[in-house]
Amino acid sequence: MTTEEYSGDNRFRRILIVFGQVFKGKEEEVLRKSIRKAHLGLTPKEYRKQIFFSTFAAFIGIIILLSFTTFFGYNITFFYIIPDIIAKIMVTGIFTAGTFLFMYYYPELIAKSRKTRIDLDLPYVITYMQALSTSTTLYDVIRKVYEDADLFGEIAKEFGLIVRNVELFGEDLPRAMRDLQNYTPSHNLSEFLNDLIMVSNTGGNISAFLASRSDFFRDVARRELEMALSTLEVLAEVYVTAFVAGPIVILIMMVAQNLTGKSDLSQWMPIILLVMPFGAAAIIWLLHLLLPPEDLDITYVETSENEYVDEFQIKTARNRVDSDFIKSIDNRRRLLKIARVLKNPLKYYLSSYYYGIIMGMVIVVVIVILYITGILQVLFTHFPVESSFSLAIAVFIIPILISYEVRRLYVKLIESQMPDFLRELSNMKDIGLTLQGAINLISKTKIGVLSSELLVASEEISRGLSTVKALHKMEGRIGVVSVKRAISLVVRASELTDYIREILHIAVNDFEHYLAMKYARFNKAFVYVMVVYLSFGVFLYTVYALNVSFISSFQNFNLPIDTSSNKLDMYRISITLGISSGLLAGKLSSNSIFAGLKHVAIFLVSTIILFEIFI
Repeated sequence: MTTEEYSGDNRFRRILIVFGQVFKGKEEEVLRKSIRKAHLGLTPKEYRKQIFFSTFAAFIGIIILLSFTTFFGYNITFFYIIPDIIAKIMVTGIFTAGTFLFMYYYPELIAKSRKTRIDLDLPYVITYMQALSTSTTLYDVIRKVYEDADLFGEIAKEFGLIVRNVELFGEDLPRAMRDLQNYTPSHNLSEFLNDLIMVSNTGGNISAFLASRSDFFRDVARRELEMALSTLEVLAEVYVTAFVAGPIVILIMMVAQNLTGKSDLSQWMPIILLVMPFGAAAIIWLLHLLLPPEDLDITYVETSENEYVDEFQIKTARNRVDSDFIKSIDNRRRLLKIARVLKNPLKYYLSSYYYGIIMGMVIVVVIVILYITGILQVLFTHFPVESSFSLAIAVFIIPILISYEVRRLYVKLIESQMPDFLRELSNMKDIGLTLQGAINLISKTKIGVLSSELLVASEEISRGLSTVKALHKMEGRIGVVSVKRAISLVVRASELTDYIREILHIAVNDFEHYLAMKYARFNKAFVYVMVVYLSFGVFLYTVYALNVSFISSFQNFNLPIDTSSNKLDMYRISITLGISSGLLAGKLSSNSIFAGLKHVAIFLVSTIILFEIFI
């Protein structure tokens, strides 16, 4: 090798090293930005360790699973096209590589999920900022949004970074906003911050700027929702094709092979029963990421006023009083809490799903006892195990779905009455009434569920409680996030000024926009719920036709046909498909698993009726 060749080889190696460092640096920066946009709270090095350990755990797990299948004599042959050992190597490689890719792109998926939520909540945040910006500084407005994290979700987390950089790191506000602009996953929020920084630096009218941007970002949020809903069509078609049409084809092949005296598909049943729920879970998870859930959280916040004893005095008193006395007081408080639950069980039943879960577990225990004693075998003579299992699942979820549906009805009623309440409040302010007098007059009118809460608030005000505290307590009693957002807007504004007429108009427009978006989403998703129902109905009809009409046509030929094993496999596939389809229907309609419980109950009961009565 000559000197020129040697030096040229070194140059080539140096170019490769530099290229590798540049690529690694870019990859490091991309991963760091994705992690920060997803708010995972990890460094790229720490997250790479998680990727490695997750991939290694997936590899070990699939090896153990395949070892068990080999030990029990189960082979994966792909219909004898690919040998068992090759098929298992392929499954291992695909599962391990899939885990690696999932972990690698997980921060980016979470960041995209946060982007959708930020874009849809941005108009409400701008409205809130507009109402507060008339009498307070920009930083105080941003801090108020951060403090109301239960109302503004992901945007409150983003604004928390601004508060951290200003108060902890000592940055000025424009620089902290610029830092968030560079790392937020939402392009819309980034543009909004960029314009807000320019208006702030040039001394412009921030309130006028926010008012002008509010309508614009409402249109942006509407387009964002339309784009998000368009993914429903794709995912619904994927589910129907892969997890409904696919099992129908498999059922037809099972019956056809049974007629020819072969039963090769029986060994595929474990894989089918595993792939279907895992595939449905993957689609449900994607829907959870791509679409924001319908917020039905009801949080009852009980506030108490104590005029004479503060927290410091209570702690000091606890140090002086003996522990037995303190324990007796704590026991008394627990008894009083139980008494409150017994006094108003419906409120607590709606405020938490745990009560429904406990009731469902009690009913399941009863079902198990009935099965052990043989009573269910008398009722379900053909498939006692599968029918009893389906019945147990259906009765377990009934108390939970009742809690969810009543809660949903309550939220719907409250939300439908809020615009009228805010409009009436605005009209009362127009004629010169104080906020206290307006609430007193409105409480005597009939505006549905809100009337009772307004009566309580009016009574508290008449007894000397301030209007702001009375509204705070009413907000806590109602507990609905959308209502809390509207009332919080009025409360924050009334704390700053008595002239809240314009703010009430803003609150009305904001809430009506929220209801319009909610109804548009429901109408769009309803079509895809009907698609799920239609596809499951077609599946059940195919099962019925294969086991009744189709099989009966061969009885005249005196063929030895045994379809008992096929019926059992079909029943198990139907149960799996019913649970998966029901949960998916709930995610399509409201992006909530709880919304799918009623569909699961309907599908399982339909399956029991089909196999126990008609087949």
